[in-house]
Amino acid sequence: MWAHTLVAPGRFESTEASTYTEADVREGEVLLRALVGGVCGSDLPTFRGRAHHHPDDAGGWASNVAGVPLHEIVGEVVFSRDSALSVGDRVVGWASRFDGISELVISHGSGLAPYDPSLTPAEAITIQPLACVLGAVERLDLHPGVAVTVLGQGPIGLLFSHVLNQAGAVVTGVDRIDRSEAAETFGVTNTVTTTADRWAGAVTDAERPEIVVEAVGHQIGTLEDSLAAVAFGGQVYYFGVPDDPIYPISMRAMFRKNLVLLSGATLDRRRLLLVANDYLLAHDALRREYVSHVFPVDRVQEAFEAAIEPRPGQYKIALDMVG
Repeated sequence: MWAHTLVAPGRFESTEASTYTEADVREGEVLLRALVGGVCGSDLPTFRGRAHHHPDDAGGWASNVAGVPLHEIVGEVVFSRDSALSVGDRVVGWASRFDGISELVISHGSGLAPYDPSLTPAEAITIQPLACVLGAVERLDLHPGVAVTVLGQGPIGLLFSHVLNQAGAVVTGVDRIDRSEAAETFGVTNTVTTTADRWAGAVTDAERPEIVVEAVGHQIGTLEDSLAAVAFGGQVYYFGVPDDPIYPISMRAMFRKNLVLLSGATLDRRRLLLVANDYLLAHDALRREYVSHVFPVDRVQEAFEAAIEPRPGQYKIALDMVG
């Protein structure tokens, strides 16, 4: 089968990999033919060369492991050992081995769900990150008019802005890239174009949000900025996979301000994927505009390079695996 392999930090090559057979599929798993993949911010550290613990990579960094790094997948079931999914089903969710840049993918069925057939595969890829965001927002203490700042207005931050706005929050979006053109579509009331530390240093007591969502990731400083800026008694949600095992934080701020810090992986995945499917169907502008760039898979190098260099008008980047 074809695959694209990260042969060195920042460099993909087209390769031929061993084709999966039915014997490779364990109980609870399915074999998918990949249709579309989504480039996630959590894939980018591996692209740059950080460790990625793939089950077939004893060395700890996923060099020369076909298809890595990509876990957001839309595919067609070609063989199933999951009683809820059948051959021919088109599904969206997690490529659980993070090797989605390949013709065939084996994944846990519990992290996949069918999507509405009115959605194209490129539209349906939105469902996976949206499910993660919806699961996170379920854990927040929301009320009508609650002031929320979303640090980072990349693909995940924009989804947080949209979902929080629909839940009745007043959303401020902070990003070093000018995202004013996205404000109406994604429900951002106040757009601030600056870095997280500058925003946190300038916010007044009257402006402090009740909730801060840290949707930047890949650094420790933005978590500290969130704790410094949030209001007394507030919540900070650190979203995404931490790049480092230990993050030093200000326990003085946590203690003196009576703060709550939340984080965590997405659980109950199939339920949340189905909820996200319905949410996407109910919001046509999100369906049309969230995936801003679709690259054919043979341009995967260009797609990942674009993802690490965000710019105005660029939101979610997807890979077309068949076109």
